[in-house]
Amino acid sequence: MSASPLRNSLDTLLTALAPVIWGSTYIVTTQFLPPDRPLTAAVIRCLPAGLILLAFSRTLPERAYWPKLLLLSLLNIGAFQALLFIAAYRLPGGLAAVIGAVQPLVVISLAWAIDARRPGLLGVLAALAAIGGMGLLLLSPDTGWDLIGVSAAAIGALCMAAGTFLSRRWGPGLPLTAFTGWQLLLGGAMLVPLALVSEPALPPLSAGNIGGYVYLCLGGALLAYALWFRGLSKISPVAVSALGLLSPLSAVVLGWVFLGEQLGLQGLFGFSIVLLGVMAVQLSQTAPLNKPENSHV
Repeated sequence: MSASPLRNSLDTLLTALAPVIWGSTYIVTTQFLPPDRPLTAAVIRCLPAGLILLAFSRTLPERAYWPKLLLLSLLNIGAFQALLFIAAYRLPGGLAAVIGAVQPLVVISLAWAIDARRPGLLGVLAALAAIGGMGLLLLSPDTGWDLIGVSAAAIGALCMAAGTFLSRRWGPGLPLTAFTGWQLLLGGAMLVPLALVSEPALPPLSAGNIGGYVYLCLGGALLAYALWFRGLSKISPVAVSALGLLSPLSAVVLGWVFLGEQLGLQGLFGFSIVLLGVMAVQLSQTAPLNKPENSHV
């Protein structure tokens, strides 16, 4: 018997750790970091992690690859982080997460339009079900809408979906540490001017503040993004994108365990639908990948 199913399962589980870790960002930010400095937190999260990874890899991309690397850094880190925080400030977290849940459908559409990978019915239905489940879990009749916030959440979801798809398609043959490190460094550098212009300087930091920043850097960026980009080199970008829906599920569980947040029957039903949807997308993507000719991953 081939070991590939077992290997694929292990790759999926390792990749799933990334959004599970990202789901802890909310609780760490609210409980440990100074308030009202989200872009500063994103810079501290990404820049040092990129520098650490590049110190180990010491690998320069080829000159011809730099435009692609800059675009990936913008999509996956710079633009996504900025838009994510705009949406977080202007929308309830649940609405932002529901809008973000369209990412698997966007990746499915890109794979169909660009790589002629026609989506299977199971994958499409599972992605739609996950969006519905996210709505049941996180939305309420009192949820407020804000045009700028909704636009930021939608464009952020498009950026992350496009970055996920193109990271697979444009894999440069760099070591994983270099591929991840360069994106974190360049994307974090893109956020520095925004943070300096729009946010006050950091106050004197407590031990809790420092611990929170260290966790977001080493866990939320260095480890999580390395696992995410590793997953993109191993399994379908559609499957990886669907695993991203585990992030709000992780946040809900952590809020329930540590903050005493309530999860009613509707929430449990929605949680179950999202989880089943994510699993169904993985099953729909188990067929061998037909890589495009210009892919180097």
